[in-house]
Amino acid sequence: MTSTLLRAAAKAAGRDGARRPRRRRPGFWFVLPAAALFVVFFLYPLASSLWQSLFTTTGGESKFVGGAQYVRLFQDPLVSKSLFNAFLILVIQVPLMICIAIGLAYLLNQSWLRFKTGFRALHFLPAVTTLVAYSLVFRIMLATDGGAVNQLLGMVGMAPVDWLNSEVWARVALIASIIWRWTGYNMIIILAGLQGIPAELYEAARIDGAGRWATFTKIVIPQLRPVILFSTVTSTIGALQLFDENFILTGGGPSDATLTPVLYLYKVGFRQFDFGYASAIAWLLVALIAIISVVQFRIMREKP
Repeated sequence: MTSTLLRAAAKAAGRDGARRPRRRRPGFWFVLPAAALFVVFFLYPLASSLWQSLFTTTGGESKFVGGAQYVRLFQDPLVSKSLFNAFLILVIQVPLMICIAIGLAYLLNQSWLRFKTGFRALHFLPAVTTLVAYSLVFRIMLATDGGAVNQLLGMVGMAPVDWLNSEVWARVALIASIIWRWTGYNMIIILAGLQGIPAELYEAARIDGAGRWATFTKIVIPQLRPVILFSTVTSTIGALQLFDENFILTGGGPSDATLTPVLYLYKVGFRQFDFGYASAIAWLLVALIAIISVVQFRIMREKP
């Protein structure tokens, strides 16, 4: 009797063991399409661009040059100029935009403010406009002759400004357009963070006699640290990958004052057809973004 029961249990265990792999197969087939897309459209292009950066094309023939393309990066003055422009835009535009977004979000979070929904939609509206469309609008508005901005300046007795043909003013125009485009997007993210702060913290601060500024600096900002970090990192990546705005507004000019690494990559790859060097520029940009992101995470992470 005992041996019969043991044999039956062994058979049942064997059947269960045989069934287990079959139960896992449907999950594999569900994951397979996403994994295939990830390999085809991410991993393969990534590896291909890295491999391509080790070659140069001369007369339609590819030649292996190893790390010569990366040595060339440090000898190219336009690479240095494009990186300088990108970091200049980064250190001015990102902090200014984040501060404006925090201020707007804090204002929209006040209970006494009316028509909140309308104000939120109004500030978020630039984020849903296409990059090309809004860049063209800014180009028309900032035209030296007949532009809306110079017409307004003329109404108050000021001389017209050559916005897009002056190195200084072209950078100002580019930074202003980016701030206009992305401030509302970051404001919505920060506003969501504000609404997640427990009301008990505000009540405790009020009982302790803390004023508005003390509440803002001691409660609001520390609680918003993860949200601010997210907005800062994504905005930094966007600033380093800037292409559409300066391509349409200034084309990288005047005198390469608004040339950015991605725009230079485009010119090298799709105008000079030097795809190996363009791939090297792309990998330099990837390395810089990774380093800056790690630094930002270490600086702004929550302290134990």
